[in-house]
Amino acid sequence: MTGETNLRILLRSMTPELDAMPYGIVTAKSEVNIAAEQIFATVHEAEGVTLIAMTTVLHQAGYVVSLKWARITLQIHSSLKAVGLTAAFATALGQVGISANVIAGYLHDHIFVQWDKKHDALSALSALSKTS
Repeated sequence: MTGETNLRILLRSMTPELDAMPYGIVTAKSEVNIAAEQIFATVHEAEGVTLIAMTTVLHQAGYVVSLKWARITLQIHSSLKAVGLTAAFATALGQVGISANVIAGYLHDHIFVQWDKKHDALSALSALSKTS
């Protein structure tokens, strides 16, 4: 189960899928008061812990969410050793003015884009997939 490394195949077969729920990205200075299964991702940094979770989960735990993010998951099993996929979709999104915050899981890449730009992001990713 190593995943795909061929960039052409990755781009043609990435099949971006939009999660219906908005996500938030917040930081916690100390103890995190959310159950692990409700958190999509954590990043431990010197200044604190970054939490990514659905906005409803973050609000219930008392966090203030300043921006809503959409999670787009690329359905192809991309290898962690694949070269060029992140650059290709970040460039395609950047050309239409959309920032991409990426988390690479073992099986899939997850792209977080501003909530109000989610449909434009899907269009840009679909166009990239068709032209590759």
